[in-house]
Amino acid sequence: MHLIRRRSPLPISTPIPPEQARGAVRGHILFTIAVLLALALAWRLREVLALIYVSALFAVVLMPAVNGIMSFRFLRAHPIPRPLAILVLLSAVFFAIVLFFVVALPPVIRNLHQFAADLPARIPPIVARLKRLPLADRLGVDNLAQRAEDALSATAAYLFASFPNWMANLFNLITAFVLCVYFMLEGEHAYRWLLSLFPLERRLRLDATLRAAELRVSKWLFGQATLMLILGLASTLVFGLLHVRYFILLGVLMGLMNCIPIAGGVITILLVAMVAALDSWTKMAAVFIFYIVYVNVESAFLTPRIMRHSVNLMGLTVLIALIAGTRLAGIVGALVAVPTAALIAVLLDEYLVQKDLP
Repeated sequence: MHLIRRRSPLPISTPIPPEQARGAVRGHILFTIAVLLALALAWRLREVLALIYVSALFAVVLMPAVNGIMSFRFLRAHPIPRPLAILVLLSAVFFAIVLFFVVALPPVIRNLHQFAADLPARIPPIVARLKRLPLADRLGVDNLAQRAEDALSATAAYLFASFPNWMANLFNLITAFVLCVYFMLEGEHAYRWLLSLFPLERRLRLDATLRAAELRVSKWLFGQATLMLILGLASTLVFGLLHVRYFILLGVLMGLMNCIPIAGGVITILLVAMVAALDSWTKMAAVFIFYIVYVNVESAFLTPRIMRHSVNLMGLTVLIALIAGTRLAGIVGALVAVPTAALIAVLLDEYLVQKDLP
């Protein structure tokens, strides 16, 4: 006789009671409504949330400097308390800003006024030189003077019209400063509370990732600021030795535009070359030679040493971040765009990038 094995009957799912099913549906509906209300509230408070984010980001960037001041001991005394360390840092920043406005800004403003005053008289010689170039007629060189004057008038009108907006942003700047101080004082408690919302195993990994991102972003900003300062000082010195007109203004522009990889330097050096060409083609050639030498020195010597431990951001990433940040929040958005991109790059590298096995 053959033994016949009976298959075990399939498990029968227990029917959900109607009341429980209706309760689950009501829960999903209420959760959806709550999410929509939260999104609507966030959209309504988007400017406030952006201000909070900017303040928190600047506090994160400045905290390594605060920790460095706190670790300093004078004559083997007790460590410096955090409030005093923050006060020392803010005093140093305030002193640097005052020094810039007193020492560096007046020559830049004088050069800017001189450039605006000299521009109408300088355009005809430029047009005369450009007419000697091939295809000058097809490029519309004859209308260049009128176009330049129109562009200058439009720029002046825009600056005058946007002055009230600059004054309105002054209150936001003061608010962001106060929030930044509070984040540096009490941000650690808020950070711990935020981490407590995650399970323990995820919390430890997120904590390690965020602290690594904080360190790398701070080093990136410090390195980028150092490169901008070196290029600004070197450009001002070389342009001054070459007797290029408005060399202080142009040197400052070279340093500031260095935050945009490749494109920023190319645009400013073309502007400097145009100004140098007002005097002689030899001076313009010397400007190009200086920039070529500096780019090679920066890529071969400065960048590998200054940016060695920072997060590596592609030039395309920096440019897209600057465009998006400026579009979303103006100048403030541009200031925090690149640090935000660096933070996102670190998080993506930790959680999403599939690393190849060695």
